[in-house]
Amino acid sequence: MATDQAKNRMNVFKNTGKDVDEMRRRRNEVTVELRKNKRDETLQKRRNVPVSYSTDEEESERALASTDLKALVMSAANAADPEAQLAAVQQCRKLLSSDKNPPIDNLIAAGILPVLVQCLSRTDNPTLQFETAWALTNIASGTSAQTNKVVHAGAVPVFLHLLMSPHENVCEQAVWALGNIIGDGPVLRDFVIELGVVKPLLSFIKPDIQISFLRNVTWVIVNLCRSKDPPPQVKTIQEILPALNVLIMHSDINIQMVIESGIVPKLIPLLSHKEVKVQTAALRAVGNIVTGTDEQTQVVLNCDALSHFPHLLSHPKEKICKEAVWFLSNITAGNKQQVQAVIDAGLLPKIVENLTKGEFQTQKEAAWAVSNLSISGTKEQVATLIACGVVLDGISNMLKMAGDSVEQVANMIEECGGIDKIEALQSHEKVEIYKMAYDIIEQYFAGEIEALQSHEKVEIYKMAYDIIEQYFAGEALQSHEKVEIYKMAYDIIEQYFAGEVTTHY
Repeated sequence: MATDQAKNRMNVFKNTGKDVDEMRRRRNEVTVELRKNKRDETLQKRRNVPVSYSTDEEESERALASTDLKALVMSAANAADPEAQLAAVQQCRKLLSSDKNPPIDNLIAAGILPVLVQCLSRTDNPTLQFETAWALTNIASGTSAQTNKVVHAGAVPVFLHLLMSPHENVCEQAVWALGNIIGDGPVLRDFVIELGVVKPLLSFIKPDIQISFLRNVTWVIVNLCRSKDPPPQVKTIQEILPALNVLIMHSDINIQMVIESGIVPKLIPLLSHKEVKVQTAALRAVGNIVTGTDEQTQVVLNCDALSHFPHLLSHPKEKICKEAVWFLSNITAGNKQQVQAVIDAGLLPKIVENLTKGEFQTQKEAAWAVSNLSISGTKEQVATLIACGVVLDGISNMLKMAGDSVEQVANMIEECGGIDKIEALQSHEKVEIYKMAYDIIEQYFAGEIEALQSHEKVEIYKMAYDIIEQYFAGEALQSHEKVEIYKMAYDIIEQYFAGEVTTHY
């Protein structure tokens, strides 16, 4: 039985367990569900305030028809009468919240923008700030020309200041407005970045943030990465990388949302960045993306990600090696074409090298990569792993180095179907593979064998092994004849002792 830690470790992978058909079924279900639940509204570049917040459409139309917009703007500018000013701004917000033909141009023509920017600065009246930010958010959700008029009115620096407001509703509305402005295109995106939006925006990503607020923050970060002509500067991508890692792994944030921002092609070159800190962050980000569906994984592979891994797998920093093997363990858990991509990139020897010679944590990740390949790959693909007993040697070394954690490692090997594969190698035609497989099973998994077969049968195997070792050991028996002796002994046991063993079950 695996420990809780081993179970949790398996949950990090997109595929767990031994049943290939079940794994394929789950991956297909995830793909279908992703397609069904794609949140179109969330992925829009700019958004109006939700309809649920706005007034009834007929009421809005009646209000617009009976409203003197110039008088309304004058009331909104009258700071001497705070109540009338707030009521006027609220009325503007309600008019702008209409889904059907909001009077954006009419209000702009009436001079509302400088008035709203002035109200936005009223730190003594957070309710007025909130209503003003809401109104400006809806103006910025309009055409590119309308969005640019909000910017030219001087709203962006004030919105950035509101990100530090002690009132969360004001902060969130400022985030929403900035997201609309950034979503207009690369010019306004770079303008807002230059004014310093990234650092305060990332400060909102913390455990106690409300999920609705987190979704808005994520949407703005995605907008920062979205435009490709030109794409955001590399230093901006580097700055938001740690936040992307957190968001990708969040239960409520969609990996697809990050992919559709267009950021993946910008992340891949950072895998070879000269700064280890940047490399690590980029590797963790793309590693988290490939925990998704096969289709999402393919997006990363299509950007030539694997070409960076020969260096990553032999990096002098062990943490980089461990992260690189973890990444590949999720590729080898994918489809056969993705497994083949790992092989074609010449990465299998590097994975096996980390399994054999890496530090303990790296060896564990390499063991998962090998195990996942043995489940997802074809017979031909698996055959490259077991040549000359190299993989067995790595597993044996890992178990020897585990120390007090040997039971946990053994459980992990059992959970990923390793025992079955090692047992099967006890009948391998190559003596060195047979012997190594036997030694691993006998030393580390005897308890499992006793439960699965019977103690007597294990003794028969052991007796046959001892007899061969005692009477036939020598240079001559390392030839083909020794292989035949092993096979003959196995056949005799199966033919003449299987019945006796069965009676002990």
